[in-house]
Amino acid sequence: MKTLLLIGYGAMGRTVHDALRDHPHARIEYIVETAERRDALQRELGASARVVASLDELPALPALALECAGHVAVTSFVPTLLARGVDTVIASVGALAEPGLPERLEAAAVSGSAQLILVPGAIAGVDALRAAATRPLDAVAYTGRKPPRGWIGTPAEACVDLASVREATVIFEGNAREAARLYPKNANVAAMIGLAGIGLERTRVSLIADPNVTRNTHSLRARGEFGELELTVSANPLPANPKTSALAAFSIVRAIDNRVSPLVI
Repeated sequence: MKTLLLIGYGAMGRTVHDALRDHPHARIEYIVETAERRDALQRELGASARVVASLDELPALPALALECAGHVAVTSFVPTLLARGVDTVIASVGALAEPGLPERLEAAAVSGSAQLILVPGAIAGVDALRAAATRPLDAVAYTGRKPPRGWIGTPAEACVDLASVREATVIFEGNAREAARLYPKNANVAAMIGLAGIGLERTRVSLIADPNVTRNTHSLRARGEFGELELTVSANPLPANPKTSALAAFSIVRAIDNRVSPLVI
């Protein structure tokens, strides 16, 4: 049985925790939460897991860590975990759009002989895109389409009145690095596609507020020596967080399966 550390117990973290509760090969034994929420969460979970506010409070290192808490958590916890030899899965792939952070994480992983694992989140086809990128790629584009409420609390509010949107409205056009930095809670998919394909600068991104959709829709198009790829995922959002697709949480569960199960798909 592999011991797991879960960083963050928001909508995504709770979903991951529930999904792994009865896993035959892995168990979440430690959870990192803010000091303000630690005691209340510990009372809620009882003896099923130990809740800590810092890595220094851990009684032992886990076999694997899971980040579900956003970009700040990647910079605050992941380098230390990697340097201590803990393989770490991160959901907030968009954090790697920050200049210098990928190199810092790689150096920590090398130092600790650990592995940083990026999950595709709410998009499909990352395996095919990564395989295609072993040969020249000509173009890669991503379009993210969500209901207007899915963009509340983002820079979109400065360019459009989300409450009054009556038709599909483009709120961002640019490259994957810009999208991931401006929309950190919405554009992890853009960063994942950029890293898997032709890079963050060359990957074109469009983000759209669309009152005619009820799901978070992610579309990927790629063209290169391999041929052409086009796919769309229409994902239900997490009930507690409309900015996040439920598939993003399930992507972490799959990553755990692939690390601890005897059969890997």
